[in-house]
Amino acid sequence: MLRTMPSTIRINVYSVLSLAVFLFAVAASAAATSLPTQHARQAVVSGQAQFRNRMPADQTLRIGILFPVRDKAGLDEFLRQVYNPSSPSYRHFLTVPEFVARFAPTQDDYDGVRDFVRANGMTVAKVYPSRLLLDVTAPVAAIENAFHVQMGFYQHPTENRVFFAPDREPTVDLDVPLWHIGGLDNFSIPRPALAKPSEGQGVANATGSGPSGSYLPSDMRAAYYGSGPLTGAGQCVGLAEFDGYNITDLTGNSNIKGTFDGYATATSNGNNYILTYTPPGGGGPYTIPINNVLVAGGTLTPLPGDTDAAGEVVLDIAQAIGMAPGLSQVRVYVAPDAWTQASPNYNFPANSADYTMFEQMYEDGCSQLSISWNWAPESVTSNDYIFAAMAAAGQNLFAASGDYGSWPNGAYYYPEEDANVVAVGGTDLTTSGPGGSYVSETAWADSGGGISPDHISIPSWQAGIANSSNQASTVYRNAPDVAMEANFDNWVCSFGSCSGGWAGTSFASPRWAGYLALANQQEEASFSKSLGFINPLIYPIGEGAGYSADFHDIASGSNGAYSAVAGYDLVTGWGSPKGASLITAMTGAAPPPPPDFSISVDPTSYYGPTFDNPQFTVTITPLNGYSGYVSLSLSASAPGTVEYDMCSGSPFGGPALYTYIWPNYLTVPGTSTLCAYTTEPGFYYITITGYGSGSQQHQVNVFIDSEG
Repeated sequence: MLRTMPSTIRINVYSVLSLAVFLFAVAASAAATSLPTQHARQAVVSGQAQFRNRMPADQTLRIGILFPVRDKAGLDEFLRQVYNPSSPSYRHFLTVPEFVARFAPTQDDYDGVRDFVRANGMTVAKVYPSRLLLDVTAPVAAIENAFHVQMGFYQHPTENRVFFAPDREPTVDLDVPLWHIGGLDNFSIPRPALAKPSEGQGVANATGSGPSGSYLPSDMRAAYYGSGPLTGAGQCVGLAEFDGYNITDLTGNSNIKGTFDGYATATSNGNNYILTYTPPGGGGPYTIPINNVLVAGGTLTPLPGDTDAAGEVVLDIAQAIGMAPGLSQVRVYVAPDAWTQASPNYNFPANSADYTMFEQMYEDGCSQLSISWNWAPESVTSNDYIFAAMAAAGQNLFAASGDYGSWPNGAYYYPEEDANVVAVGGTDLTTSGPGGSYVSETAWADSGGGISPDHISIPSWQAGIANSSNQASTVYRNAPDVAMEANFDNWVCSFGSCSGGWAGTSFASPRWAGYLALANQQEEASFSKSLGFINPLIYPIGEGAGYSADFHDIASGSNGAYSAVAGYDLVTGWGSPKGASLITAMTGAAPPPPPDFSISVDPTSYYGPTFDNPQFTVTITPLNGYSGYVSLSLSASAPGTVEYDMCSGSPFGGPALYTYIWPNYLTVPGTSTLCAYTTEPGFYYITITGYGSGSQQHQVNVFIDSEG
């Protein structure tokens, strides 16, 4: 017989259940943890961006979960030491496994987040050995549930397009620390730091080797390096891109001669290319593999009609090779082009996945990297741990400083304002003629530079550079760091059309990457390691007595609010490299001294009666990070000397001198005791020799004057 519960009891039970559900919701809400980086766009939060509608629940997005390191203080200290010439850790860079062992999140934490992803209806798209990133694909409904946000479409306040974004800061019900959730919006689209010539505009300085005197890639090598033997052999340059490219724009075809103006050809190698380059000034031919790395759905097919984006990729490849024609490879990293052309119609949502590209660049290990694209991320610190890992690995990332003059200028300042990259400004270069030498340089009027608009703290290597002339900040990051030619006098091809008069700091950044490849070729030949992140190296050079011998100090011109002045400035940084001199200065720093130890004794001499028992303290001190053991042995001037433990007593009769040291095998740092005993008056000396764990060997003497 079925019995029903009395209504009063049912009400009470339901009340209890409702209370339990409420308390559970409160507890769950209390457990939600916020992230330390910003995600919600100010335009959304303030209402400036008009809400259009919710994103479809089944719309799939690709996002990235970024992790903090587990020992930030330790990583900061490691970076200070690895770039300190007086440290025993100087340039002892870390491989990815070594970085993981010391600083990465634990495997349990990484796996815990993977479990969290799956439990919330999302899919792990890719894992990374460094454990700094987890790529995830998920329907919008799962993202909203996992991160407690609502995803919507909004009208962009300054661009004729719609963007997607969360309505608030995400939180997670997870006890594993997270750093950032990338890919939750496409409010800011990376754009190349590239400027086309205006209608009828001529070439600014017609001294190059290209048509109408435009500069070709080879002209930059002649101006900034010369005819030296370095070619970048054995070096890899990595280029960060947000669009594909046409290889014929680089090498030419039956209709055009290409960005190399007919001096290069290419053959396909699967999805990659093999470029053959014969510089117009002689040398070569050089064979350079161009390896395309497609990340997060990127494609080699350029966005139709976007000549700036496709031309950017082409010029980056050409400028790096022009400076360093002997490169072992150029790696072209292509992330999705998230640009939605000026249109009221919203295209399939995508994000630039910059974090995925930077992570892949880090793990692939090219020593010199370049990016010539700018954007405004939701958080300027989102990639900081990946950038720090690059520095720890001995990599250097150059970033174009932008083409809109002094900061702030209403444009984008990322990633060039980040303290972990080398910001590259622009100059106006004059050479002696096609393939000719350097003549002069002034600041380019559109060179991006200034004080960090996002108030990134001043890095240690910029301390002391500010003065009344350059107007630099003593509190915030200053940029650029260096510069190269960027005026309207460069030759580029895009979508089968070639012209001179192109400009942009996007030319300067890959040129510096090629120049660093020359320096790293020399450095690795001598010391089997790269120079790493060069800002801690070039700032002391700039402030040193040899500055004028190593840099072209650009002291004329302006970018608007700031002027180029003697020394460092906010238009051109320290300036451009002066031939091989800067390479010598960067690679000429003496390698760190090897680990060693010193040995001392106290007192160093003794004057006293025969049959006495003097004692001496021997101290072993580590130098340059020495660790391990030191063994000690004794020798003496008196013939027939006997080692005998007389530290607690005295022998009878026998030779003129007894000696004893204990312990004679000790951990460094440490001390030992030397005892001596004389049976005959005279002058004696005892030599104490310490033997290290390697080839280290040091001695110290003790003198004894024994009277009768």
